[in-house]
Amino acid sequence: MSDSTSWPFSLVRRAGGLVFLSGEVPVADNGWIPEGIAAQTDLTLQLIAETLAGEGLSLADVVSCTVYLADKADFAEFNQAYRKHFNDPLPVRTTVEAKLMADVRIEITVVAAERT
Repeated sequence: MSDSTSWPFSLVRRAGGLVFLSGEVPVADNGWIPEGIAAQTDLTLQLIAETLAGEGLSLADVVSCTVYLADKADFAEFNQAYRKHFNDPLPVRTTVEAKLMADVRIEITVVAAERT
């Protein structure tokens, strides 16, 4: 993401043993956006995994996901791609159709539990 210093929100916050990540979109560091919901889901979750790693966590620590899809027609294909990134117990999840602020098909935000 570009110049996060000017954004009016935190990218990561810790509170009460939980780690909250702001919404992530499928935009690579060089600005590349992959085609299709499966590729965009994979990149978004890869970027989330990288942010979590910087906090000493992984996707296995995610307890909750909120997913915003630009088009509800992508729901089934999104689910197939999403499922590859998580093992049981799966995070709880809310998925909604929404007009996104970026020209992408998906945005995901997560909450992870710190390891004790």
